[in-house]
Amino acid sequence: MAETTNSPIADFDWAAYEHGEAAGEKSREELTSAYEESLNSVKDKEVIEGTIIALNKREAVVNIDYKSDGIIPMSEFRYNPDIKVGDKVEVFIENQEDRKGQLILSHKKARAARSWDRVNAALSNDEIIKGYIKCRTKGGMIVDVFGIEAFLPGSQIDVKPIRDYDVFVGKTMEFKVVKINEEFRNVVVSHKALIEAELEQQKREIISKLEKGQVLEGTVKNITSYGVFIDLGGVDGLIHITDLSWGRVNHPSEVVQLDQKLNVVILDFDNEKKRIALGLKQLLPHPWDALDANLKVGDKVKGKVVVMADYGAFLEVAPGVEGLIHVSEMSWSQHLRSAQEFLKIGDEVEAVILTLDRNERKMSLGIKQLKKDPWEDIEVRYPIGSRHTAKVRNFTNFGVFVEIEEGVDGLIHISDLSWTKKIKHPSEFTQIGAEIEVEILQIDKDNRRLSLGHKQLEENPWDVFETVFTVGSVHEGTIIEMLDKGAVVALPYGVEGFATPKHLVKEDGTTAKVDEKLNFKVIEFNKDSKRIILSHSRIFEDETRNEKQAERKAKRQAAPKKEVEAPAATTPLERTTLGDLEALAALKEKLSK
Repeated sequence: MAETTNSPIADFDWAAYEHGEAAGEKSREELTSAYEESLNSVKDKEVIEGTIIALNKREAVVNIDYKSDGIIPMSEFRYNPDIKVGDKVEVFIENQEDRKGQLILSHKKARAARSWDRVNAALSNDEIIKGYIKCRTKGGMIVDVFGIEAFLPGSQIDVKPIRDYDVFVGKTMEFKVVKINEEFRNVVVSHKALIEAELEQQKREIISKLEKGQVLEGTVKNITSYGVFIDLGGVDGLIHITDLSWGRVNHPSEVVQLDQKLNVVILDFDNEKKRIALGLKQLLPHPWDALDANLKVGDKVKGKVVVMADYGAFLEVAPGVEGLIHVSEMSWSQHLRSAQEFLKIGDEVEAVILTLDRNERKMSLGIKQLKKDPWEDIEVRYPIGSRHTAKVRNFTNFGVFVEIEEGVDGLIHISDLSWTKKIKHPSEFTQIGAEIEVEILQIDKDNRRLSLGHKQLEENPWDVFETVFTVGSVHEGTIIEMLDKGAVVALPYGVEGFATPKHLVKEDGTTAKVDEKLNFKVIEFNKDSKRIILSHSRIFEDETRNEKQAERKAKRQAAPKKEVEAPAATTPLERTTLGDLEALAALKEKLSK
């Protein structure tokens, strides 16, 4: 127990004490009273200050000027590993005497009792406090501060990005309180804030000495998808991905590694925003300057595809030297296609230099030039009248575009698809990707187009139809389509005819319908326009008319005979009158018709 200076008892009987005589009852009470007065007056659940009088690995002995000392586990002092004998600490009196007569103290509870006051005071006074990092959590660490669990965000541990959080667990560090949420009892602390002020001053000094074009040594601090952050000794600079290499870089990690030391050149800096733009490739000569001086348009080069786009591919013919192969220079074909159909990243190909501009550092290449132009001898390989197999590439309302071979295209007009069928759209006749037989009708070498025909592969059946479907002939047909102006009728031999609505009326007065099979009479045949006009009504109308005409003719022929052979009883006046009436009626009917 620590030494305590007390005043002597004025009327103590020292003579009786020397003779071994016990003090009187009154003296004993006085002694007890004097002893108790020399001690602190303490109460349970109270926070007071004590002094550490002994320490070992497991516990600390604390004197609070009471009749006994208290023992506190060392785990409650882990936030302060530098604690030593003689240090003043706050303790919470849990019990003045347990069953063994031991004073029970707690430093942790004492800290917790006053923790919020201390935390708020630390925030108000911008005070530096100590905390013990207990464990790792999502996004940062949990820190014991005055017995409160505070949150240390990962971004506030250090000015440098932290790659391994676990190395901080179990450490005692200095912090600043940066935020308190009284409602949710949340405390946020920062270790980074302690060193930022010092770094800020260092940055100002370093930036004030920077010059464009200056070469400095730095350390790779962080790698992102857009560039690399370099530590220049207290201040950071950024090497953008485009300034890492003269060649294509997909990701900065292809060029540098973390903690790598390298020389960089200052490209630009901003004193106010403290931004420093750095370059790495600028320390190397430009690849275009080292390009073979004898290289010219028409030469062949080999390279590797490094970038793909719909409009073309970039070929790296030397480190940092690229040329564009436009999709139109990949094939002699005129069809609009994507470059991905011909090449992919990583392909090694040979190409021909089409344009070369060393000043602008641009080069255009072509690979179709390595093959012969199929239109050079088109008349020899595809003469007019020759027949070939083509592939359907595209449709339009007026025809079908086909490809006979790569780069050789042609058009089959819709009127050249079939001799007999009335085709409204080419999709009714064929489909994209299908093969079709064609005949060369015409060659347009300048525009690289062929006029093709499909129906020309067969003889013109209309020469035969002219003798079969003569005007007045009757044929069986089936109505396959009804239109506003009439009906399309399928006739024998695959030919089609047309009947207007008035020619679709049947003998019973009803109108013929789709899929109905009837006899039709040809009332018009036009070979040039391939048109056959039909009528169903004319069949029974003509029959009725013929019957009536025959009947009238028979009556006219019979009338004179009756006059000769008539009995004498019939008067000449009556025969003449009847004959005249019939003749007049026949004439009237004929005139009306």
